[in-house]
Amino acid sequence: MQEERVVISSGGIARLAGLFYLAYIVTFAAATFLRPSISWTDASMAVHTIQAAERMFRVADMLVWIADLFFLMAAWALYVLFEPVNRGIALLFLLLNLVGVCVESVFTLVGFAALLLANGAPFLGAFQPEQLHSLALLFLKISGSAKVTTLFYGAWLFPLGYLVVKSRMVPKILGVLLFLDGSALLVCFVQLNIFPGYEKWMYPLYPIMLIAELGLGLWLAIKGVKVVN
Repeated sequence: MQEERVVISSGGIARLAGLFYLAYIVTFAAATFLRPSISWTDASMAVHTIQAAERMFRVADMLVWIADLFFLMAAWALYVLFEPVNRGIALLFLLLNLVGVCVESVFTLVGFAALLLANGAPFLGAFQPEQLHSLALLFLKISGSAKVTTLFYGAWLFPLGYLVVKSRMVPKILGVLLFLDGSALLVCFVQLNIFPGYEKWMYPLYPIMLIAELGLGLWLAIKGVKVVN
């Protein structure tokens, strides 16, 4: 019996990549918007906020994990799309994306553990309330300081940008914007780790990040790619 194979066209996989990328951006933005702000200096106040808005924290964490899945699927679709151009470089950006997604998922899980501490489950009876509050805030701070993700999320954009330019399947300007986006994220990585009190340095770079990744997602989802012989 002859094996049947399903072949997806370049245009189909390009639109799939664009839709996954857009789904990631929208879902992650929703998670960021829905997560309540907390006090980073008062453990008791932070725990009170968690207890009062526990469902929102849970929804935000769930959306981050869903966004990570969309991002990984977008990277896979982009790998399938650009693998014929240069398999090694396509594999490189896929691996860098995978590491970033794994790190972000683990840090989100650490933040989720703060909800358990805040609720004071019976098996935590060996701890005093003040200790649980401090641990919950500590876990939230660790989760909120996942700075290493910006390193991998910045690095993966360079091989991706190179393949966008090299392939000629999409406008080269998108590849240039991806290079700028990657550079901005690496600057962000340095700022977060060495100059944590200077967040304003990053404000001019945010539009570049948004235009580059939203632009790529929209182009692939709407226009697809042109076939280059």
